[in-house]
Amino acid sequence: RHTCHISAVFKYGQEEEENLRALISNVLDPLRVKFGAPIYVSSGFRCAKVNKDAGGVTGSQHLRGEAADLYVTKMVNGKRVTDKEAVYKIGRLIVALGRFDQVIFENVGKDDLLPEWIHVSWRRKGTNRHNMLKKVKTFRVRASTQESF
Repeated sequence: RHTCHISAVFKYGQEEEENLRALISNVLDPLRVKFGAPIYVSSGFRCAKVNKDAGGVTGSQHLRGEAADLYVTKMVNGKRVTDKEAVYKIGRLIVALGRFDQVIFENVGKDDLLPEWIHVSWRRKGTNRHNMLKKVKTFRVRASTQESF
């Protein structure tokens, strides 16, 4: 047993570990070499509670160790921020390298059309679908104040 996010408990086994190793060797390591700069993983394997808290779907590949969420940062005025142009570039590099099950350009802005992070997956067993998707950032508006939050 391993602790997952403060109090949630999960079990991962050999299957999930082998899936993660396959994701790293088939997708993440070749991407890192080609990109030539640090790439950060914000989420890899998730237990069910963390997946739910993160807004993940019920059948998420994160639950099986088949997916990772990636981002890149840069310094702006002394602060580290997401480098959305570099995030877009790593998404395009994954596609160009051709070894992926699914690439999702996540939280794409309406104005700049750039993603905040990339979701990438790899199936160790079965066929990799080579799906490419884009999820556009949505804004909820409070009815009384018309402020986005």
